[in-house]
Amino acid sequence: MTPTEGPHTGPHSSSHAGPSSGSHAGPYTGPHAGTSRLNAVRRAAELEALGDDARIDLLVIGGGVTGAGVALDAASRGLRTVLVEARDLAFGTSRWSSKLVHGGLRYLASGRIKVARESAVERGVLMTRTAPHLIRALPQLVPLLPDLLRPGQAALIRTGFHAGDALRLTAGTPGALLPRVRRIDADRTRRLVPGVRTDGLRGALVAHDGQLVDDARLVVALARTAAQYGASVLTRVRAEQVTGTSARLVDTLTGRELTVRAGAVVNATGVWAGEVDTSIRLRPSRGTHLLVDAKALGNPTAALTVPVPGSTSRFVFALPQQLGRVAIGLTDEDAPGPIPDEPQPTEAECSFLLDTVNAALATALTRADVIGAYAGLRPLIDTGDGSTADISREHAVLESPSGVITVVGGKLTTYRRMAEDAVDTAVRLRGLPARACWTARLPLVGAPGHGDSRPLPAGVPEGGTAGRVPASLLARHGGAAHEVLAAGELTPIAEGLDVTRAEIAYAVSHEGALDAADVLDRRTRIGLVAEDAERARKAVEEIVEGTVEERAGRRQDG
Repeated sequence: MTPTEGPHTGPHSSSHAGPSSGSHAGPYTGPHAGTSRLNAVRRAAELEALGDDARIDLLVIGGGVTGAGVALDAASRGLRTVLVEARDLAFGTSRWSSKLVHGGLRYLASGRIKVARESAVERGVLMTRTAPHLIRALPQLVPLLPDLLRPGQAALIRTGFHAGDALRLTAGTPGALLPRVRRIDADRTRRLVPGVRTDGLRGALVAHDGQLVDDARLVVALARTAAQYGASVLTRVRAEQVTGTSARLVDTLTGRELTVRAGAVVNATGVWAGEVDTSIRLRPSRGTHLLVDAKALGNPTAALTVPVPGSTSRFVFALPQQLGRVAIGLTDEDAPGPIPDEPQPTEAECSFLLDTVNAALATALTRADVIGAYAGLRPLIDTGDGSTADISREHAVLESPSGVITVVGGKLTTYRRMAEDAVDTAVRLRGLPARACWTARLPLVGAPGHGDSRPLPAGVPEGGTAGRVPASLLARHGGAAHEVLAAGELTPIAEGLDVTRAEIAYAVSHEGALDAADVLDRRTRIGLVAEDAERARKAVEEIVEGTVEERAGRRQDG
């Protein structure tokens, strides 16, 4: 089967000349061609097929949400596309978000109408067409407590929520998907967030936004769908000596080097953009989250939303997450200096988050309740403004003196528009023979509209199971769950973790995971809690090793 096809043709029907000179590298034609499978065997075959001095239409550097989005946009337009990522898919900022697909309410509050509307439009696209299987409507609850809100602040928040609802309407997102703003009573407030403080509680204001089951899963789905449309997605491949029309690629697993020549090169490396294109000036901002056991807040089903003292547009959220966790975030702090692989939260940020959320909780959280923490760096464009919180979240597409096209700024929700603008720029500047963008109508792997998806049997209750399929597996894989079932056993990988052994094997056979770290940290998110990772590590390593050896054996037999 193939994904739902565009207005012209299917994934591999393009037959253009590509760059005007030299030998054009056609799409991968090996055993996985036309499928969304990413694995070590396909990676090796595609590197071999690419060869040295290959000529392609578009080289994308960076395997985060923007880079994967650019690769899908380009490949679905018929361009011969290669994406290279020095580490793993979603290795950088894309896995450190709040997991919110939001409509830009904060930007509306600060007068940034354009970015707020763009966010609302792109949220609607994601929730209705691109990846509805990965996103749910999340109630965001502001408790009405006497000493939590300043005089008049409740009315201001209500006005903001209604403005956000107006954005939803103008974006065309149905109210059945994101319910309208409402006020609820104290009893309903406690049912949604059992851990909320009750003394003086007068109910709550509730709005809805979108929430991803996991941000890294969105990136993987984008990359897999790009691969199904003919893109080569190559992790553990570093780009060096980058120009506007070429790069030296280094396979970090084998040391092999090859040169690729492209009609255009897009730098989508996020906070590392300045290392690829030295003309780019960024001012990274660190956003930190703490993780606590959901039981500490009574297993909430809504996001507790607490105003930051002294601010009219900033909040700290306690967000229900998969695997029985709640994420508390987030901060917005300057992060000067070298870019680390994994940014670390500061003590001051942890204290700020706990102090802020505790103002709305019946039982205060302490550092002993924190089971994990993570931080990500936002790739903000350096405008010289005072606070990083004041720097625009609008994205930019820039051409460097060397001809490299860099896409930077923005945020996870608007990745699709960023990708469209980047490919449009490459097509315009380099004369690439591309069709018009249609990713606003293109479903990802696992989405209901994707050709390989299989719907749930009729009558399966929400939160229940479909035969032997755990609800958590369905939430993570959607219409691709039937493929996961065929990959292995449905027994948990470790006691107390609702991740199955089948999902571990599937991560290696279909989702491009090359080692246990890829699985723990970016396919399942078990690794966000060190204790959970240690409990699961041995079993994960055994499954990864066995799956890799099995697939290598099949390749040799073939």
